[in-house]
This record gives sequence, C-alpha cells and structure tokens, in this order.
Amino acid sequence: MKTRYLLLFLFSLLLSASGLASLPVVDRDEARFVQSTKQMAETGNYIDIRLQEQTRYKKPIGIYWLQSAAVTLSGKGAEAPIWVYRLVSALGIALSVLAVAWTGARLFGADAGMAAGLVVAALFATAFEGRIAKTDAMLLACCVAAQGALAQIYVAARRKEASAGWLPWLFWAAQGAGILIKGPITPLLSALTVLTLFAFERDGRWLKRLKAGWGILLVAIIVLPWLALITFKSGGAFWQEAVGKDMLGKVASGEESHGLPPGFYVLTYSLFMWPFGLAAVGAALTALNHVREDYRLRFCLAWYIPFWLVFELIPTKLPHYVLPAYPAVALLIGWLLVAPAGTAQEPLKIWQKWLWWATAFGLAVVTLGLAAVSIGAPLYLTKSFNFWSIPAAVALLLAGWLAFPRGGRMPLNRIGAVAASAGIGYALLFGVIAPSLQPIWLSPRIVTAMQLYKPCENSVLAASGYQEPSLVFLAGTDTVLTDTQGAGKHLLSDPNCAMALAPIAEEAQLTQELAAQGKKAVRVTEIDGINYSSGKTMSLGLYRASGQ
Repeated sequence: MKTRYLLLFLFSLLLSASGLASLPVVDRDEARFVQSTKQMAETGNYIDIRLQEQTRYKKPIGIYWLQSAAVTLSGKGAEAPIWVYRLVSALGIALSVLAVAWTGARLFGADAGMAAGLVVAALFATAFEGRIAKTDAMLLACCVAAQGALAQIYVAARRKEASAGWLPWLFWAAQGAGILIKGPITPLLSALTVLTLFAFERDGRWLKRLKAGWGILLVAIIVLPWLALITFKSGGAFWQEAVGKDMLGKVASGEESHGLPPGFYVLTYSLFMWPFGLAAVGAALTALNHVREDYRLRFCLAWYIPFWLVFELIPTKLPHYVLPAYPAVALLIGWLLVAPAGTAQEPLKIWQKWLWWATAFGLAVVTLGLAAVSIGAPLYLTKSFNFWSIPAAVALLLAGWLAFPRGGRMPLNRIGAVAASAGIGYALLFGVIAPSLQPIWLSPRIVTAMQLYKPCENSVLAASGYQEPSLVFLAGTDTVLTDTQGAGKHLLSDPNCAMALAPIAEEAQLTQELAAQGKKAVRVTEIDGINYSSGKTMSLGLYRASGQ
C-alpha cells in the first residue's frame, strides 16, 4: 500500500508539473493572491493582507502563509518566480489524491482507493487548480482529509467496530486548516454530509465518536490567534469585508459578475469532471440503487449531492466552488470497480438512462472541444500552427475515447490509461500551447518592453487602460494603476525615469497633459493584444516624457 500511495503522490505531482513555470501569471484571482503574498515578503508583515495599498480581506490568511513558506524556502524572497507560489497548489492536489486513495482503500479496498486517486489526479478541474496559485487546491486537501476521517468513523460505527483514536483529531485539524484557507467551506461540507445522513437514518449516536468538545477546542487553537490579531489590527474591517461583503454578498446576490441561475454546475460538469464525468455518473446512478443497504454508498452520496445542491442555489457561481464534492463520485468509481459481478449491468430507470446519455454527449463535446482548442487557439490567436497541438489533441482524444465505459465498470488499467493520456494532454495544453498564445499574455510583454526601454534602473510604471493585478506582480508593487490623466502626472513627477502605459487611442490626451509643463509623451513601443479578463482587444503604448 505504501508503494501505491507514493506512486500516486508522484504521479499527481508529475501531472501538475508542466506549466508551473511556463504558464504566465493568470488574472485575476491568482495574480491577487501572489501579489499579496509577495508584499508580505517585502514588508515582513505576515498578519495583515494587502494588495498594494488596499486591504484584501476576502479570504483568511492560510494560503498566504503557505505561499510565504514556499517563497522563504526558495531563498529568493520577494523576487521568487511564479512557479514557487504554485508549488503549494501542486502539493495540495497531490495531498488530495493521497487522501481520497486512503479513504477509498478503507471503505472499499486497495484497488478502489487506487482508482479513486487516479481519477482525482486526472480531472480537468484538479489539473487546472494544481497549476494556479490560489486557495482551492489546498482547500480540497483539507476537505478530503476531513471527509476521509469522518467516513471512517461513520463506517466503523455502522459496523459496530472501534475506530482509530487519531481520526477525530485529523477531522478537527482539517476543519481548522480549512477555515484558515477559505473560511466555512470545509465545515459546511462536513455539516451537510452529517445532516443528510441523519435525515436518512434518524440516528446520530455515531457522532459521539467525533469528540466534538476537544475537537472544537483544537479548531479554536488553530484559528483564533490569527483572527484575534487581524480583528485588532483591522479594527473589525476584516469581518465586514470577509463576512459582510464577500461571503454574504455571494449568498444574497451574484457577486463580481458571477451571478448565474441554478443549473450552472450541471452544464459545466462534463468539463470539470472530464474525462471521468461519465464514469462517475454511471457509478453514482448504480449506487443510488444500493444506497439503502450500503452505508458506504450512503456516505458518498451524502458528501456529493447536498453540497452540489447548495451551491446551485447560491447566486454567485464559479466552476471551482463544487470541487470539494468531486472526490465523492471518484470514490463511487472505485466502488463499482470492486463491486460484485453484475452490479454494473443492473437496469437503469428511464430518467437515469437519459442522464447517462446526456453525460455521454457532454463527454464527447468536451473531448472534441479540448482537442479543437489545442489546434485552433494557436491558429486563431497567433496566426501560426503549433507543432505540439497534434500530440496534445491526440492525447486528449485518446483520453476521452478510453473514458467511455465498456460494460458499465471501468477496469483499473483502463483508469490508469485514461489518467496518463489526460495527463499528457494537460502537460502540452497548459505547459506548452497556452504559454505560446502571446496575444493574450499582455502583462509579461509589457514588462519585457519596460525592461528594454526603461531609462533608469528604478523606473516606475503608471498604467492606464490596462490595470490587471498580474502587471503589478511582474512590474513591481509600486506600479501605479491610474487613468490617462494620472499617467501624465506620473511622467511629470519624474520626467527622467518615469514610464507610462496608456491606450494609443488616448495618446493625444496624454500629450496634452504633458504639454502644459513643456513636455511631450514619446511612445517608445506598442503592445497589441487581448485582455482575456475583459475580452477587449487592446493597442497600448509605452511612453516616456521628453522635452518639447
């Protein structure tokens, strides 16, 4: 078993490796997280969270501390490249894979655990989150650790067996860590699971095994010190922003242009559960037929269904919000693998057949779509053919073809082949093809131009019209985000060294700002491209001040 766990851990890290360094900083969430962590390294203040001069209290401190640890261990400090920050996410996915494999092995056997681990490692959702430096990969690790401990305590109680004494401590430690990473998500997941099980069984005696008194004390020891410090330091502003604006704002209405009706996660399921979405639906539908007699299946469905329903009802929606639920259906794929012969061939009800075929259609569409993006994106954005598009498309098509279940269940060797094929596709898509799409990566090109044309070693950039946080991370914390008038004032404040970025369409206005002081704006280069965050095509000029 130890060898299997080690191989799974290394396999997961390998799947996340490509793109960690080559993929530019992604706007906007990743850039905000890494810039705030970078400022901690610059200032030595590891309590307060800031994005330039603004407070950033939307999420607790956990991910910033983990990224800060990676930055410190790298020896590069605030100059650490983006891959250092992303190592935390790659580790988070690898730990999630280990935790789900461990849980599956305890519930259904070693082969089931191995299958579930491979599934989680190779999902599109985890492939993306493992390459992006934000909260969700490490949150997933906390959620799976907590749910894995909870599952084993629950199953042992149903079997009338003793459960390991350290499991409650793992459960509560994961809750505390999860709260520090992303607030109430981990407790919400476990609470919904427990409430669903209680509603189904009307028996909560097993909950005594959680040792809630000592557990809540452990959570308080983990969480309260920083909460007390940030409450004092912010004068209560942390609670107003994190709870009042961020959390309650998302529950009450669509926040940050992400308000969407129920059904969003149904429509995006086939992409973010790719390539195992169909296998998971097949396993879940079969599990529904056995949920009354098999408490292990009951637990997995209580893990997935209520969490998914709650987030379908919340107005603010982003694809990664339901990521903590996906390991539950990965476990069901593992269960079906080792279930008695004939289980997978049991007849489905009419609505179940419709759902299965709809998901099969989704698998086909996403597979063809990913292959098409691999080939078409370079042709459309760079007007050139990328040689690596062909092996990427072949690997993605192979993964999708192999992922179509034959005979209901998917053998372990086929699961491994699907995961390996998907991993090759991800490596080329995220690590080679996406970084080559130069028109969409404006910030690195702006900073490269600035390094080439800056008149002084300490030149500071003021940016108008393009104000993405990735530019701040790459160009420096003192980068000024302003309008064209502000860019002109910045050039006048230090005409020998200052630089400005502005839309070429506003060049006349910039020149007018400088003319009053006997200066003119000199465009040293032009950067054309697409701001993918806003969808706007941009023509930006990089400027210096010069005498008339």
